[in-house]
Amino acid sequence: MDDVDAVILSARGVTKTYTTGANAVTALRGVDLDVRAGDLMTVMGPSGNGKTTLLNCLSGIDSIDAGEVIIDGQDIHSMRDGARTQHRAERMGFIFQSFNLIPVLSARENVEIPLGISGMSPSESKVKAEAMLQRVGLANRSDHRPRELSGGEQQRVAIARALVTEPAIVWGDEPTGNLDSETAASIVEMLKEINANGQTVVMVTHDRGIAGIGNRVVNVRDGRITFDGAPADMP
Repeated sequence: MDDVDAVILSARGVTKTYTTGANAVTALRGVDLDVRAGDLMTVMGPSGNGKTTLLNCLSGIDSIDAGEVIIDGQDIHSMRDGARTQHRAERMGFIFQSFNLIPVLSARENVEIPLGISGMSPSESKVKAEAMLQRVGLANRSDHRPRELSGGEQQRVAIARALVTEPAIVWGDEPTGNLDSETAASIVEMLKEINANGQTVVMVTHDRGIAGIGNRVVNVRDGRITFDGAPADMP
């Protein structure tokens, strides 16, 4: 486990521009940001101002146009695609608003995906996936496909998939966005438990109430960080 307060991700000068036809939109404008081990960081800001782009660029899902993102002493954007994919599978977990489960696979098979990418044997992957589903309260649903599960159950499968490799950082992009308030509250409690167990969580949200659950809030506006501090100090 990483030492608490150690910087596990350092971003400097991160710039990202999207081009659509003749139009260019700069989504990130030279962002500097450190993520510390043990952070439960929420990312807020108006729609279309760069929250999800920031998460995707920091995690290596999206490329960047300038700057660097250092994780484990390596600039992830200088890695080859295969190495970056491997790094994400081993050191990061992802939870999305739309769940992103593969519909033809069972809950257990969905959870096994990052283990397979990491090179684990099928037999060991199955055991680890079943143990993780038990941890999120879905031991009796492991053979069900996504369409046979409720929205809350699907998000729990996604959380199990995000946690199964014991990642250094868990990324969440509006993970409660498609859920009713009661189910969303249960997912938030699970994320707090994950963080209390020592894993770093970085989560995009539009909900100011959810933004207050962690130790740190980052606000993004017009592609820049306009606030980085304690939830109690949010403007």
